[in-house]
Amino acid sequence: MRLKLVKDETHIKFFKHNKWTFGASLIAVIASLVIFFTNGLNYGIDFRGGTMMRIESPVNSGVGSIRETLAPLGLGDISVTEVFDPAAALTGEVHYEYMLRVEQQGDDEAAQNEAVAQVKAALDAEFEGIIYLQTEAVSGKVSGELVVNSLIAVVVAVVAILFYIWLRFEWQFALGAVAALVHDVVLTIGIFSMVGLEFNLSIIAALLTIVGYSLNDTVVVFDRVREHLRRYKTKDLTELFDEAINETLSRTIMTALTTLLALIALYVLGGDVVRGFTFAMIWGVLVGTYSSVFVASEIVLRLGVKRDWSRPDPNAGTQFAETDA
Repeated sequence: MRLKLVKDETHIKFFKHNKWTFGASLIAVIASLVIFFTNGLNYGIDFRGGTMMRIESPVNSGVGSIRETLAPLGLGDISVTEVFDPAAALTGEVHYEYMLRVEQQGDDEAAQNEAVAQVKAALDAEFEGIIYLQTEAVSGKVSGELVVNSLIAVVVAVVAILFYIWLRFEWQFALGAVAALVHDVVLTIGIFSMVGLEFNLSIIAALLTIVGYSLNDTVVVFDRVREHLRRYKTKDLTELFDEAINETLSRTIMTALTTLLALIALYVLGGDVVRGFTFAMIWGVLVGTYSSVFVASEIVLRLGVKRDWSRPDPNAGTQFAETDA
């Protein structure tokens, strides 16, 4: 017996309530921007500079006790957070993990190393059995370069996608695809700002991966829309888009579910190092699947598209429309 998540033929009216779905997307984007400008992001040491230490204790040392132990060192702002490990909870292991962040001690690497040594000495003197799982240090100069390079990477990716979609389809499709990508990126940044998760280089990698995943879904829908535009010269555009999305619905849902199964397993069992990345990817798959239908297609529908594809338009920028990619 073959598993079917979606019927062979569906007739869902995706754009019956398009004002509500598109309006909800606009509200979500605006809310994400407000949250971002209000709360900011919990930047990791990749972007802020400083030292990050991940420790494990056999007993519940307590966030407050660790802060009190490190406060007399005079190292400036030291943040301590307890790390929850779902894998340990599933296996029944009893241990306590904490993440320590020490602010930048000048641009001198020796000063950073001295700060790490002081922190370790203080913790070893106060608590027994402390294990140092990870120690990372990034200078202020390097962190500034990482911020600039990360922004450049995201902008270049979006511009390249805009150009690719314009060549493959028409400019209306390019605007719809880029709007969907911006929607996904802004909502991902918004959720990180809202819940206070650490925003580091791995999240930038996740954003770029989300862009690629969302674009793949969007191109599949747009390809089917283009086929219908060639086949039905007079059919109502809303009905045409509904039919095209229904025909690709099974593929869209199966792709999203199989991807989510792998990501959820990685989130639960992969450890704290990849948890931020996998959380961003899980969220990105959900909003990316939504935006490929209710944002990208909606914008193309509102802008209008060329109906007669039998006669090429020299201004459409579709000279690579027949290229399979």
